[in-house]
Amino acid sequence: MKRFAVVEPTGAEEGGREIPGAQALRRGLSLLDIVADAPGLRFSEIAERAGLTKATAHRMLATLVEAGLLRTDERDQSYHLGFKLFEMAHRVWDQFDLRSAAEPELERLRDLAGETVRLAIFDGDDVLYVDQREALQAVRLGNGVGARASAHASGAGKAMLAHLEPLIREQFLNRLKVQRFTPNTITDRGALMQHLDLTKARGYAVSAEEQHVGVSSVAAAILDHRARAIGAVAIIGPSYRLGLDRLHMLGRDVMEAARRISGNAGQVAMSITINPRPLGADRDDVVSVVPTTAFLGEGPTWMPAERKLALVDILAPAIIVADPKDGSFQTHPMPELIGAVVPRRRGGFLAAMQTGLKAVDLETGAVTTLASPESAKPGNRFNDGKCDRRGRFWAGTLAIDTTPGHGCLYRLDPDGRCTLVESGFHISNGLGWSPDDRTFYFTDSGVRRIYAYDFDAEEGTISNRRTFVEVPEGSGAPDGLAVDAEGFVWSAHWDGWCITRYDPAGRVDRVINLPVPRPTSCAFGGPDLTTLYVTSARIRLSVQQLAEAPLSGSVFAIQTGVKGIPEVPFAG
Repeated sequence: MKRFAVVEPTGAEEGGREIPGAQALRRGLSLLDIVADAPGLRFSEIAERAGLTKATAHRMLATLVEAGLLRTDERDQSYHLGFKLFEMAHRVWDQFDLRSAAEPELERLRDLAGETVRLAIFDGDDVLYVDQREALQAVRLGNGVGARASAHASGAGKAMLAHLEPLIREQFLNRLKVQRFTPNTITDRGALMQHLDLTKARGYAVSAEEQHVGVSSVAAAILDHRARAIGAVAIIGPSYRLGLDRLHMLGRDVMEAARRISGNAGQVAMSITINPRPLGADRDDVVSVVPTTAFLGEGPTWMPAERKLALVDILAPAIIVADPKDGSFQTHPMPELIGAVVPRRRGGFLAAMQTGLKAVDLETGAVTTLASPESAKPGNRFNDGKCDRRGRFWAGTLAIDTTPGHGCLYRLDPDGRCTLVESGFHISNGLGWSPDDRTFYFTDSGVRRIYAYDFDAEEGTISNRRTFVEVPEGSGAPDGLAVDAEGFVWSAHWDGWCITRYDPAGRVDRVINLPVPRPTSCAFGGPDLTTLYVTSARIRLSVQQLAEAPLSGSVFAIQTGVKGIPEVPFAG
């Protein structure tokens, strides 16, 4: 007599009976999920996670491999997703209905901003608006669905141009008729290229009366699985309602909308996760001393003779010289993205900029290139940098679009020689040296790690890299750092609302919560070097987040009771 197993209803039924093969299909799909979540698993590990007998798991895995949905690495017999899935993903994008995917996001953005929202694509060299949701308080803007705009003057056009590969972008601009529509239109090609690099770094584009007088917009590119722009979503409205501050506040929202639209077609949308604000009252010993409201304040360095701080706003871009005593500051605009600045022994400053390491004279405005080690990498920029105690300048780079593995670490000697020290980083960031000059610390924010190296102060070389700290997921990413006289490392946690002090073994010594989600870097200063100055950012924070953290972009002071180590100017 044949026996049949009792199968509970699962939804895959016809007339109360399960469809033949449905259970096997579910199991096969669950195996794909297991491999996708943890590539490199071996047969026994997959069978155990799936709760299958070895015979069943072997049969199903073999079928998936035969179909090209999985593949095995013959070196260790591990399983990985197959290339057939990649082919299928391409077909999804070939059949992608952009308007359908964007529809819910256009309505959500319209309701959020209270302004008109448009969906745009490139049609030839023009921007073509293919969908629109009108604001409740509509103002006649002069164009809509089916209308065209210029790529170089519209927010949507600049957002898409920024994500073209450098060579393709240059070819596009070379054939483009760069027409001046208003006094704000950018017509100089060199300035436009730099503006597009800034747009890519920010993640969104702003057009402040560049296409039409009285009309402004903010837009973000919609990217496919290859990070190519297939469209853009833009908030557009009258300039009296969309001033520059509000445009930048809405930048985060259009970026998230663009990511969700991409996600509607199967792309893994890169969310920007900000941890919840720590509970409890703000600390009395954390004081906002310089209200700069910087987009991306970074790289503070204390100048003892002047008793002032020098820092940068990467995305303004500018060098800021601030007096924490009275909160005053002077902003000196720079011609390109700037990641760090330090004083020079001969006077003036040394800055790590987008295209190289440069001498800056703030009095005359002169900017002179000292080294351009990444001139063949137009998609990269310099980020954080500091001087060691011999006056050599160390600085790291990263891809403007934060593509992993493109970052490098360089050393600029006082005689002008620039040396590649190490490569392969994701987001090069905070760096510093132990008090005994035997350990060098270097941060890769993209992998949430601070590395420690053996440091040869005489030769200026590093070796024996190891992980000093790995910040747990959900605790923010380590950003800029400072080392105190006791050898403890203070690290700012981007999206973590805090500064963490680590002992020389990498253990957490203390955590200081801050009233802003994005502290960026820190430096010791003040008359006795016991004040920790902390920079912060407001870039890509939504309107709601800025309402919760209105001091974002300011410089804070914390009385630590611990002495720092004096910073050394560049000796060249």
